Amino acid sequence: MIPLFIVGHFSHHVLTSITVPLIPFIRSAFALDYTQSGLVISAFTLACGFGQLPAGWLADRFEPRKLLTVGISGVALAGILVGLSQTYLLMLVFLVLMGILSGGYHPTAPPLISALAKPEHLGKALGLHNIGGGASHFLTPLIAVAVANAWGWRSAYLAMAIPTAAFGLFFYLRLGQLTAREKAARGGKEKKQEPAEFRKGNMGRIVIFLVFSTFTAATILSVVSFIPLLLVDHFHVRKETASALLSLIYVAVFWASPLGGYLSDRVGSIRVAFAVCFTAGPLIFLFTMVPYGLGIFVLLILIGTVIFARMSASETFIVSKTPPRLRSTVLGVYFFTGMEGGGILTPLLGYGIDRLGFPTAFTIAGAAVLTVTLICALLLWKKGEMG
Repeated sequence: MIPLFIVGHFSHHVLTSITVPLIPFIRSAFALDYTQSGLVISAFTLACGFGQLPAGWLADRFEPRKLLTVGISGVALAGILVGLSQTYLLMLVFLVLMGILSGGYHPTAPPLISALAKPEHLGKALGLHNIGGGASHFLTPLIAVAVANAWGWRSAYLAMAIPTAAFGLFFYLRLGQLTAREKAARGGKEKKQEPAEFRKGNMGRIVIFLVFSTFTAATILSVVSFIPLLLVDHFHVRKETASALLSLIYVAVFWASPLGGYLSDRVGSIRVAFAVCFTAGPLIFLFTMVPYGLGIFVLLILIGTVIFARMSASETFIVSKTPPRLRSTVLGVYFFTGMEGGGILTPLLGYGIDRLGFPTAFTIAGAAVLTVTLICALLLWKKGEMG
């Protein structure tokens, strides 16, 4: 069933991955400044973050298959409305709706996958699953930009949404068939995993881990949101080229995600997460320091490596450290804080760019990531988690 989840993850991100690369087109259509452009990203990101909390709570209590379908077909239907919107305000409203509906996927999928994988292969399974999301971020922006060049940015949303909605319904039916088949093969008994070791002290470690991991994710999300505009305004790259270059970030998923999961199984997920997060700050700083060309291309691939290795390691840590009855809920909090943080930081970064320029704003963002990661590493080292 892992290949089905990979394709499901791909489909979930088809609509959610095209807003950032289409920002140059949207900005031109509505004559937006940097702050307003940041709000376009935040409208979806903030709503998506809020959607994680109820979705995680519901996934621990009701049939998760329905939430997965909402996270795919529901998002696609909202994407159609975004494509049909004719005003800036209406577009923001439908992006909020798309964000809320998208909350159904991420807190639900990793616990279902953990029920399929052996504990010693959990990181590998989650790493493979994340290839689907990253591959979608890699491929669909290229398709969306090509459609936007030919027929406009609204047509890009419509063209991507219709097949996605159809697959969501297929995913629901197929997952039900496969689940019923496996249950019948076990004689009608549900597969049970041994609960993860969970003590009161573990919650403190989980909270510290969530702080540095989600802060890094939120900061990178806000930085990546402005990379197309950085390329257009700072390096004077054509907007079509700038949007397409964003895909270099997501090509890293094909090796970074499975490698992050593999190393999490071998050396520990927390060590992998810290290793990649310590590199995030310097990479953000370098984006405005190196000249356009090979250096920028390498930085885009490296920041993608950080994104996907951190993602696999973080999900492995959370799933392995929380009991089954709370996994979706804790994952909901994890995705909520990362996405809400990104939604808050994106317009703030845009405001900083408006007032201070790209180099200073990116330097502050990189320094903040490095500082938070260092503080959390020291706190967990004192608790003996880094040993």
